[in-house]
Amino acid sequence: MTDLADITYVHRVRIGGAGAGPSAPDGDGDAAAALLNRCLAERPRGRILAVEKEVATETIGGEQLTRQLIVYHVGFQRRPAWLG
Repeated sequence: MTDLADITYVHRVRIGGAGAGPSAPDGDGDAAAALLNRCLAERPRGRILAVEKEVATETIGGEQLTRQLIVYHVGFQRRPAWLG
């Protein structure tokens, strides 16, 4: 396991959407989840450093909608070439 002092690059992976505005298509969430899995599985292997969570509740047309946003901060010893 790497020490936090060895982390030189942090990438944020955003999954979901919270707040006002149109909801993100499901394909965006799937792509973000695939990116997170790639960050944690491929070399150089990342490590989750922090997780932000936000929940927003809206009432639209008499129905209550709840949206959730999760942001993962993934740390690497060096920036992966495949991350672009």
